[in-house]
Amino acid sequence: MIIIDTHAHLDFKDYDKDRDKVIEENKKAGVVAIINNGVDIASNRKVLELAKKYDIIKPALGFYPVHAVQVKEEEFDKELDFISKQDIVALGEVGLDYLKGEDNPFGDKYSKEMKACFEKFMALAEKKNIPIIVHSRRAELDMVEMLESSSLKPEKILVHCFMGRKHLVKRILDHGWSMSISAIVKKLQQLQLIVEQAPMNQLLTETDAPYQSPYPDIRRNEPRFIIEALKKIAEIKKLDIEEVANMIYKNYQAMF
Repeated sequence: MIIIDTHAHLDFKDYDKDRDKVIEENKKAGVVAIINNGVDIASNRKVLELAKKYDIIKPALGFYPVHAVQVKEEEFDKELDFISKQDIVALGEVGLDYLKGEDNPFGDKYSKEMKACFEKFMALAEKKNIPIIVHSRRAELDMVEMLESSSLKPEKILVHCFMGRKHLVKRILDHGWSMSISAIVKKLQQLQLIVEQAPMNQLLTETDAPYQSPYPDIRRNEPRFIIEALKKIAEIKKLDIEEVANMIYKNYQAMF
C-alpha cells in the first residue's frame, strides 16, 4: 500500500537517535514520500540535509508563524531570499497562529506581523509556482480571507490540520483547495466531518510527526501511522483502503 505524508518534522530532535531506522521502517511499511516542513532558519537547513540523504524526504521550507515574528524583519527577509533560491517541493510550514500557549506566549498580539510574513510567503509561492502548506490555529477566518484575496492557484494550496468551523471548511473546499488529514482522524470527530464533506480529489494525508500520534501508547508519531487515516477515510467514504491510498497518491502527484 502506498503511503504519503504531506506534513512531517523528521528533522526534530525526537528522531536524532534512530532516524536511519525510522526511515527504513517507514519505507518497508509503504511510505514513498514524506514532505518535511521547515519551521525556522536552523530547521530549514536540516530539512535540506535530510532531503539529500533520504530519497523519500521531500523538502518544504518555511517559517512557523510564531517563530517568524520573533526574528527581525531583515533576518526574515534574508531567509525568504534563501528559500527562494532552493529547489523545494513546497513552502511550509507557514501561516497564522493566534493561540496563546506554551509555544506561543503572544497569542494574537503580533497578528499584523504574522499576516505580513504570510503575505510574503504567498507572493513567493506564486512567483515560484509551487504549493503552499498552510498552518492556522485560532486564526482560521483570517487565513481563509487572506488566501481568498491572493492570486494563488487553487490546486497549489494545501490546508494543514484544519480545526476551524464547518462553514470555513465549506469555503475552503468550494475554492478547490486541498486539506490534509492526519491519523488522529481515527478518534477526532472534527476531522471525520471534513472527510465527509470533502471530495476525494481534495484530500491528502499527513502526520505532523512527531506530534499527533494515533496510538495512546506510542507518543512519537511516524509517517507509517497514516495507515490509521487511510482506514478511517475508507470507512467514511465506503471505499476499499487500497483505492483510497491510490487516490491520495494521485492527488499528491497532481499537487507536488
